[in-house]
Amino acid sequence: MLGAVQVTLIFTLASIAVPLPRIGSELALARAHLILLSAAYGLTFAGLLLFGGRLTDRYGGRRVLTAGLLAFGAASALAPLAPGYEALLTARFAQGVGAALVAPAAMAVLRTLFPEPAAYGRAMATWGGLSVLGATAGNLLSGVVSALTDWRWAFAVPVVVTVLALALGPRLLLRTPPGPGRTLDLPGALLATAGITLGSYGLVRTDAHPWSSAAVLLPLLGGLVLLAAFAAVERRAGDPLLPPGFLRDRRRGIGLAAIALTAAGTATVFVLLSLGLQQERGYSALLTSAAFVPFAAALLTAGRLTGPLIGRYGPGRVTAAGLATGACGLALLAATGLDPAVPYASGLLPGLLLLPAGAAASFAGAAVLATDGVPPHRAGLAGGVLNTAMELGPTVLFAVLLTIGSDASSLAATAVAFAALAVVAALTTAPTTRTA
Repeated sequence: MLGAVQVTLIFTLASIAVPLPRIGSELALARAHLILLSAAYGLTFAGLLLFGGRLTDRYGGRRVLTAGLLAFGAASALAPLAPGYEALLTARFAQGVGAALVAPAAMAVLRTLFPEPAAYGRAMATWGGLSVLGATAGNLLSGVVSALTDWRWAFAVPVVVTVLALALGPRLLLRTPPGPGRTLDLPGALLATAGITLGSYGLVRTDAHPWSSAAVLLPLLGGLVLLAAFAAVERRAGDPLLPPGFLRDRRRGIGLAAIALTAAGTATVFVLLSLGLQQERGYSALLTSAAFVPFAAALLTAGRLTGPLIGRYGPGRVTAAGLATGACGLALLAATGLDPAVPYASGLLPGLLLLPAGAAASFAGAAVLATDGVPPHRAGLAGGVLNTAMELGPTVLFAVLLTIGSDASSLAATAVAFAALAVVAALTTAPTTRTA
């Protein structure tokens, strides 16, 4: 059940990607409105995750999970009823608020289900692959929905999953006790939420405005100032929202970087190829979704093999191998996959098999690295930080890639980043004594 919930949270992030042109046509929206509509869910999701983690550690995972599911499900049910842009945008923002509660709470509940370190490590290896699976499912199903029926049906999946989770949760999930009298650190929560959200909004605006414009610089610099203030407040806080030492662990840092980069790389491929297949090759929305079926098959196959590999070789080596494999897939896509004159089988297919195989291994190994050694009373914090990296990665990379030039250059640059991080990860696989 928890796995289905995690998949659904990421599914919702990608579920309106392919139908965006139809939404824009029906609601008479400009490109800037569509960009904000696509990004709204991720903005509140990423901005509130650290606070969601603190609420989880303070009040208990199952309680916060239930509250988050209620908010997420209500927003998902209202979204397809939206009569216009403003109502739909509000629903997307509200979905992100609920998701920011659900994601860290689900990881905290997972920790209670697998209290032994070895079992928890295996569970996190599986958990890591669920996120890229959710993104893949969102892109595939959104194209099918867009082609066969009204785009509003894309919101049916989160509603159904939420209802089932609320019904089954009390029977299947253990009650997680509240944390040991922890404060909420409201100043830190407000600064982190505002800084991440405002900075992310500035990055999103780079799609329509140059970096030197006020539309980008003002929110971006404002977000950076707020995050700097957050860091200063956390150093003085008696019970900080994000303890400074939490991110200083070398292996955890590599895991979070791998999660952010892998999420960004797969999201970039989905966006560039979805547009390229429809605009350059003339594919329909349904055929575009069908083109990603091998991606999903390779992802599922690699996901089943990754757990035993982590147990045998360790999460660091599996993460490094996954990043290296993903780099090869991205390089192939950059070299041949975007040329409409090159056939699908020889141009796109090899990269669409290698990239998901690498992404599954990278996500799984990195999730273990990012949560290894975290005590139970900080499971919510770990979940919040992990999901924040997953949400911010695509936003930051998209903004950077927009300044590079062609789509092929963007994919090639991403491949270089994958390869560089693979080398770093390979050099940091030796076990160390960690403190959370």
